[in-house]
Amino acid sequence: MDKPICLIENNTSGDLQVNLEALNILSEIRQPVVVIAIVGLYRTGKSYLMNKLAGKQRGFSLGSTVESHTKGIWMWCVPHPKKQDHTLVLLDTEGLGDVQKGDVKNDCWIFALAVLLSSMFVYNSMGTIDQNALDKLHYVTELTECIKVKSCNSKDEDDSFHFARFFPAFVWTVRDFTLELKLDGHPITENEYLEHALQLRPGYGAKVQKYNFPRQCIRSYFPSRKCFVFERPVSCVEKLRKLEEVSENELEASFVKQAQEFCHYVFETAKTKTLHGGHNVTGTLLGNLAVTYVDAIRSGAVPCLENAVTALAQIENSAAVKQGHEHYMKEIERRTKFPTATAEEFSDVHAACEKEAIQIFINRSFKDDDRKCQGEIMRVIHLSYEQFRQRNEQESANLCTQVIIDVSRSLEEQITAGYYSRPGGYQCFIEDQKRVVADYKAFPGKGIKADEILNNFLNGKEAVAQAILQTDKTLLEKDKEIEAERVKKEAIERDMVVMKQKEEALQQNILAQQRSYEENIQQLKIKMEEDRIKLLEEQERVMDSKLKEQNALQEKNFLEKANRMNAEIENLRQEKAKTESQSWVSAALETVGTIATVALPGWGKLAGVAPLILSKFVRN
Repeated sequence: MDKPICLIENNTSGDLQVNLEALNILSEIRQPVVVIAIVGLYRTGKSYLMNKLAGKQRGFSLGSTVESHTKGIWMWCVPHPKKQDHTLVLLDTEGLGDVQKGDVKNDCWIFALAVLLSSMFVYNSMGTIDQNALDKLHYVTELTECIKVKSCNSKDEDDSFHFARFFPAFVWTVRDFTLELKLDGHPITENEYLEHALQLRPGYGAKVQKYNFPRQCIRSYFPSRKCFVFERPVSCVEKLRKLEEVSENELEASFVKQAQEFCHYVFETAKTKTLHGGHNVTGTLLGNLAVTYVDAIRSGAVPCLENAVTALAQIENSAAVKQGHEHYMKEIERRTKFPTATAEEFSDVHAACEKEAIQIFINRSFKDDDRKCQGEIMRVIHLSYEQFRQRNEQESANLCTQVIIDVSRSLEEQITAGYYSRPGGYQCFIEDQKRVVADYKAFPGKGIKADEILNNFLNGKEAVAQAILQTDKTLLEKDKEIEAERVKKEAIERDMVVMKQKEEALQQNILAQQRSYEENIQQLKIKMEEDRIKLLEEQERVMDSKLKEQNALQEKNFLEKANRMNAEIENLRQEKAKTESQSWVSAALETVGTIATVALPGWGKLAGVAPLILSKFVRN
């Protein structure tokens, strides 16, 4: 993108809507995205920091008046400077608290959307982190009214203790900072400055509760916190108003260094945007996520993380089935020269293409808990395999039929002309028929129906041969009987060869379905183990943050608050224990086995084999 574009805006009725042009841009980004959103009061210099992250002097509009310059949420997608094959998505939000706009609820939704869409959330303010600054950050205290985690909760039920699991990393940037970073006469870091500002006061009065509430929300919702302070970039007010036109060497050296440290931290530590369970969000998914949340807001509902993930999974898993199937179809066409010499040759190509298609589906799909979409990819690939297999047979049959017509044309003409209806004609017929067979067999690339078509041709000539044999006066009756027996024996042998080939083709088809089942099970097992590790990491991260917060409360003698966290921590321990168990993996694999009996018709013939195969994967 050469410049930013509006992602979410207010329509003429004042309702939020997603810009279709921005959605189209996101839909083309198939890479994982790292999403940085910045919010803060208007005219605090948010856009300048976002331009620095984009590596540009200009881009997001800075403005120079007392009104908010950015409207809605603007997006700029650039290649990530540190993470290969990742896209950095920068979201610049309209300034909060614009007196001319006067829409507090809209500000709350902008704030909530920035939290929901980002993997790192930057709050930008001016001066110092004091009570006034925290009062202006009242939007964080209203997130429980703007975001739900679980769909089954009642309207009044508070599930905000789950926020830490889903919320992004939190960075507070303080602009025009003039204080000395000291506490009780000792130097402190920027992070220590932030943590000191977020300390709670003991007591139960209304004033204490009002003082503690925003601090408690930040501490609980955002366990990963970081602070950066920036001195004023220039002393000249005129230059400050048009900062995008000021060259870097005109800025204060300390400000330039602080901006570089901020950018370095973002590039190195901001994680890929993920959904619950660790599934990476691509540009396409991010666009769908924005639409899901905005549609919920427009309908008067509260955006629900669980519902959003379920809705996205339905969209993405269907797309994963389509993408995997299209890859299979394209690769079969590219790699197969019809007709193939053997059924095994085609089956091997099918297995290789199917393996890649399943990998594409597995990599893109998520939260396919009932395995319906995996059953669907198995079904559509099997149907396509059957169509290609039949095409392989038909193209072979067509080619073989044409070849036998061409090489037997002279023989047919001689039969029609009665050439063989004479003494010694039978021996001439047999020799000419042998030449037909030799010419037919010498023709290359006939495919898997070669023997069957030849057998049909020879069987069709048995009556003709018998008539010529009986009219040939040079042969004795005993010779005729011996010849008839020889012909009959050869016909039986040919029929046996063709029958054996058909049985082998049937077994090859069943083997292909067995390999399909094993490939699905194998790749699903790998994916589920990867998902299990990601979920464990997520649970451990949340557990560590909760324990850290509980310890901090205990050290400051907030024992009642610390004790209230016991239930949350115990729930997390139980969830973690369940994730560590392998029972849910076994259940998922068994579900695929059940689905396979429907998706793969021949799989029913291997009903006794399936449990053995399944137990092998579960054991390993």
